[in-house]
Parts: sequence; structure tokens; C-alpha cells
Amino acid sequence: MSEMQPYTAFPNRFRQDLIAGKQLIGCWCSLGSPITTEVLGLAGFDWILLDGEHSPNDVLSFIPQLMALKDSPSAPVVRPQWNDTVEIKRLLDAGFHNFLIPFVQSADEARAAVAATRYPPDGVRGLSVSQRNNRYGTVKDYFKIVNDNITVMVQIENLKSIDAIDAICQVPGVDGIFIGPGDLSTTMGHIGNPSHPDVQAAIQRACGAAKKRGKPVGILAPVEADARRYIEMGATFVAVGSDLGVFRNATQALRDKFL
Repeated sequence: MSEMQPYTAFPNRFRQDLIAGKQLIGCWCSLGSPITTEVLGLAGFDWILLDGEHSPNDVLSFIPQLMALKDSPSAPVVRPQWNDTVEIKRLLDAGFHNFLIPFVQSADEARAAVAATRYPPDGVRGLSVSQRNNRYGTVKDYFKIVNDNITVMVQIENLKSIDAIDAICQVPGVDGIFIGPGDLSTTMGHIGNPSHPDVQAAIQRACGAAKKRGKPVGILAPVEADARRYIEMGATFVAVGSDLGVFRNATQALRDKFL
């Protein structure tokens, strides 16, 4: 787990630790509240995923959550709604440096994701001189250093993605892959059952392919036994729960004590 000192984007220690293969334990953040996000930050996870794909979040709701994490050791990671250049640009300007891009199925899609996070000539990010990402123009040499301080992880969520994983891992700027066991199991015909042997074999295959290319592997595993199994497979970037799941389980357990 992270030392209890605030996460800083320059230099991006989270990206350095990810690439170095350090074990990074995180938590999903889906409730869209800066208060619950602040509480998660106090727990001291290595990273917290602020979700825009399956949660009621947008740029305006993300910014108060980033503010809530300013004194936290947890690195904010954002999942956009989609692999969309304009949305990624807006999230960059809002203050995000670590991205988890959903549903990447090819090397071309991975290249597009990386390009969206980089200023030319390395990418296509649009320029705004003063935004929250560069502390409103006060970060010295921001435009020279930011490209090297952006993390891009891509989600592998179906068999097409797994078939393309070797090529995806070779895309410059892809810092890691993240396996989505829920969507993977669904596309394989085992909806709601990521523990099915065929799904587990596909996850093992993805882990092996990424490891061969020297890329860290991440996964969401809110069940402890699953998380420990994936860590044994070689996953180093692991979400072990979510604010929504923790809240639901705790409130139901409290109810059961009295009803």
C-alpha cells in the first residue's frame, strides 16, 4: 500500500510504480460523491478508480472528487465513458493523469487512446494554456513534461481483445492492460459467471501474453478469493472492492443484526 503522503502527478509516482511491477491495490469508486470519495482516500489505497462508464459521473462531478483526494496517498484513475478523444481531452484538462480506457479491441484502438492523451507531435490532444491539469498555468514546463507523466491502461473485455493482446501490448504509451472479467464472461456466453473454467483460462492466457511483453496486468476482483487467485496469476494492479459494494454489504449486515 502507498505511504501516507499525498499523490502528486509530477513526477507521476503511480505510473512509475505501475511500470516497475509493484503491487498496487485499489478500490472502485462509483457513487459519484466527493464525501464518499474522500472517505475512500482516507483508507490509503494505492489508487482509486473514478468511474465514468458505469456510474453517474461527468467532468463536473469528477472535479469535486479530485479535490476530495488532494491530501490522499491514493492516485486518482479515471475510466471515461468510452475511448473518445474529446472526452479524454476534457478529463485531462479537469486534472486526471491516469486513464483506464474501456473496451479496447485492437492495436489501432490502443494507439488512438494513447494519442488522445498526448500533445503533438506524440498525439492529438488539443491545447488549452490554463486548465486545472496544469494548475491554471502555474506548473513550470508543463507542456514539456506532461506527456511523460500520463498513464494509459486499456481494458481487455472480450476474446477479440485477447486475440489482439500481443499487438496491443506493443503500442508505445500503453502502460498496462486491465482485464474486465464481467464483460469477458458475458461475451463468452457465461454471463454473471467469471469463475467459469473457460473464462478463467482466457484470463490466464491474457495474463501470460501481457507478462511476456513486460506489461503489468490489472483486474477488478471484489471477492477476496478471486483477488488472491489473480495476484497468483501475476496481476499487480488489482481493485479489491467498490464503494457501492462496501456500502451495500455493510448496511445489509447492520440490518440483519436487528431484523
